[in-house]
Amino acid sequence: MTDSILSKAATMEIPINSNGDTRTAEDDSLEQGAQIGGSLDEIVGTLPVAMDLQQVMVSGPNLNETSIVSGGYGGAAEGIIPTSSIKDIRSKSRGITPSHSAASRIANQPGHYPAPSMHHSNSNPMMSEEATRGVAVEKFDSVKKWSINTYKCTKQMFSERFGRGTKTVDLELEAQIDVLRETKLKYERILRLARELTNHFYNMVQTQQALGDTFADLSQKSPELQDEFGYNAETQRLLCKNGETLLGAINFFVSSINTLVNKTMEDTLMTIKMYENARLEFDAYRTDLEELSVGPRDAAAMVRIEMAQQQYQIHKDKYERLRSDVTIKLKFLEENKVKVMHKQLLLFHNAISAYFAGNQQQLEQTLRQFNVKLKPPGSDKPSWLEEQ
Repeated sequence: MTDSILSKAATMEIPINSNGDTRTAEDDSLEQGAQIGGSLDEIVGTLPVAMDLQQVMVSGPNLNETSIVSGGYGGAAEGIIPTSSIKDIRSKSRGITPSHSAASRIANQPGHYPAPSMHHSNSNPMMSEEATRGVAVEKFDSVKKWSINTYKCTKQMFSERFGRGTKTVDLELEAQIDVLRETKLKYERILRLARELTNHFYNMVQTQQALGDTFADLSQKSPELQDEFGYNAETQRLLCKNGETLLGAINFFVSSINTLVNKTMEDTLMTIKMYENARLEFDAYRTDLEELSVGPRDAAAMVRIEMAQQQYQIHKDKYERLRSDVTIKLKFLEENKVKVMHKQLLLFHNAISAYFAGNQQQLEQTLRQFNVKLKPPGSDKPSWLEEQ
């Protein structure tokens, strides 16, 4: 077996690196063994050639007493790997289990620094997991608070419906709210009728215009009735023109009423709805506090009473703030309603009277008085491009 090893070593080729200097396989394998960051299997794979050369070089120094410097020959003493460690690795590659692995002895050397692992620990997954957990906890707390609040409000609402619970009532404010809701219903009816009048009157104006065009055409084709057809055509054209002016006034009236009903009043009613919800929550937490106050006064009960007192105060402040907002909005709404309706009712009356009296100048003066701008004829119709 020794002869075969010697013959194998004698015929081995010596590699030459890219710079042209000759380096033995032992140098390469030992340098690879000194790089601790590589895997143990890679180190074992490079050692057999070095071990065979060790047996061939019988006249050289004893390899058991030498050391290998990872930084090159003549380098610093740190990072030195004893040759006995390589023997342990060789024994492991041949199936022999040493008492201590070569890797552990290498790691225990005083000048050794462990190589970084190929799988770096990344803190991003941990941070994202913590962030996700925080969001989940926040959502859970939100759902929990919403569930408790909904339960208390539902309980309070059923108690009020069946006459078992007490309700906080501001009689003056409730009366104003009822008046506003009734007023809104009546104004919505005015708005609906005004829109119907606008549609019907628009159809009448279109019919008058078509009738005037027909009279004018017959006036040219019927010489014996030319004057009669001409008079009627001129009358229908005048009525059509005055009708378009009146339509402008009615449209302005409808637009103003629509803004008052569907924007101003609706905004106040939304605030009233928020106020009513706040009132229900306030009564629910007030009832909860009253029920806890008449119960036992142990340590746990006192903690619950203190928490209920805090929630009661929070909802009380919210209720009083919204009640103040509703009072202010009702006051401003009443002032705005009177101002708007005074102007719009006067415009509607003057325009209708001037039109049916046939007073074209007064009709046009009414529109100028209220700054009503008429749209040019055909502006409401879509263009031929939009119809495509």
